Amino acid sequence: MTPPGRSPAPLRIGNASGFYGDRFDAVREMLTGGPLDVLTGDYLAELTMLILGRSRLKDPERGYASTFLRQLEENLHLAHERGVRIVTNAGGLNPAGLAGAIRQLAAELGVPVSVAHVEGDSLPVPEGCLTANAYLGGRGITACLRAGADIVVTGRVTDAALVTGPAAAHFGWGPDDLDALAGAVVAGHVLECGTQATGGNYAFFTGHDVRRPGFPLAEIHADGSSVITKHDGTGGVVDLGTVTAQLLYETDGARYAGPDVTARLDTVTLTPDGPDRVRIHGVRGEAPPPTLKTGLTRLGGWRNEVVFVLTGLDVEAKARLVRDQFADALARAGRAPDEVRWELARTDHEDAATEETASALLRLVVRDRDAGTVGRAVSGAAVELALGSYPGFHVTAPPGKGSPYGVFEAGTVAAEEVGHLAVLPDGRREAVPATGPYRDLAPVEEPALPEPLPAGPVRSVPLGLVAGARSGDKGGDANVGVWVRDEDAWRWLAHELTVERFGELLPETARLTVVRHVLPNLRALNFVVRGLLGEGVAAQARFDPQAKALGEWLRSRHLPVPVTLLDPRTEVRV
Repeated sequence: MTPPGRSPAPLRIGNASGFYGDRFDAVREMLTGGPLDVLTGDYLAELTMLILGRSRLKDPERGYASTFLRQLEENLHLAHERGVRIVTNAGGLNPAGLAGAIRQLAAELGVPVSVAHVEGDSLPVPEGCLTANAYLGGRGITACLRAGADIVVTGRVTDAALVTGPAAAHFGWGPDDLDALAGAVVAGHVLECGTQATGGNYAFFTGHDVRRPGFPLAEIHADGSSVITKHDGTGGVVDLGTVTAQLLYETDGARYAGPDVTARLDTVTLTPDGPDRVRIHGVRGEAPPPTLKTGLTRLGGWRNEVVFVLTGLDVEAKARLVRDQFADALARAGRAPDEVRWELARTDHEDAATEETASALLRLVVRDRDAGTVGRAVSGAAVELALGSYPGFHVTAPPGKGSPYGVFEAGTVAAEEVGHLAVLPDGRREAVPATGPYRDLAPVEEPALPEPLPAGPVRSVPLGLVAGARSGDKGGDANVGVWVRDEDAWRWLAHELTVERFGELLPETARLTVVRHVLPNLRALNFVVRGLLGEGVAAQARFDPQAKALGEWLRSRHLPVPVTLLDPRTEVRV
């Protein structure tokens, strides 16, 4: 126990997985790299629930992330020896099943650990769907840890719940400790994607050695403030930029809502705290909304893809020819798919030294509810063109029979309708009641913009010379967070990068609804693009189905930038 009058020691929470398929040896790295109290692992992206749903169809005993079990087989003794508790959402659609498998594994290894799990996220599955889940908060995790669990397995919880649950258990926070919970939510959001907080997928990656970034950890304090860092000697970097980038990832407005608390992202303050250390403080919390987010997955239909290679001269004419021939073949077959999309990528170079660099790619994607319509009808039409189409005809791979694609649909359910349940190490089932008060979500009043920079000479250069960006997906929507590193650049960016300018720079978004959110504390703008990804990542509706590179496309676009913001040493790179 903490002596009277003294604050409890910070809680060191590390992350060892940002998605199902992340670096396998990260668990060992985190357990052996330095002191930890809790190790978390996030395995559940929206697409993962669809994958696990299909796995469960084949074997009702599965439905969880089996990789985690194999990681434990190698590292359970290390966690036990070091007294590190483990909290993970690897339970997926079957947390009880994974918890049972862990107990069996521990018995085989002779490692005495107590295992608990969280239930209640599973909802009645509507007809035609594979999975239906509510996003739970961290209070079930808290109950399991307070009951003495060494390992807590959950199903679909919010990513940040893997941090708020242990922090609340450690510090004794209750539902009314909104600011502290909000601070932990922000720390959890930074940790959830693993090495994205330590230099991975980072706009300014050339300034650091990020060949093998270490996984992040957070030192959580009793007031909810935290320090983001990593184990000494690991690769990558933690600085204001890497933390800012991750804070902007897959968020919406200034109110970041969750089951435990709504964190105000516009109150987040970041301060350097030494090498590879960034302090997060000042976060304000509000009561959570009365509803929980839900996710449904279903099979959306069937898709097929053919990529035609167009080499050398007359690329546009070759593309027109194959499109016309393909349309005629489908018309003759009388089985045109519901959706036919063509995209010509001009990857070719004039007077190229290699055949590959002399070639462009014409991508055909088709979708339909019927497997046959996108299968043999499409592949046959493509193959039959081989000797009677444009000169140099070939494709990147033989056309296949098509494959199923999935759809993720977000919704809401009243918090009181979800039976959040902690199944404790001794088997007791403890209900986690939904408790108010609640606060309906509403947009925050847009903050005042800084004074614009004085007029002066400008130069047309890529936005990325002065701004970083990170983008991602949320269902069918995409977000692009853009930030700068000093106040003068912020005074320019806040006035220059309007919704209208954003649409000009990214014409693909101009026909869609785009909402801009201003976050002055972070010197950042967050753009949410509604509907860009169609039916979501699993549907693969566009070349970059998760919008991961949307921010980098934006950074590559040219616009007039004040010369005073440009580094003379980098101007020659334009």
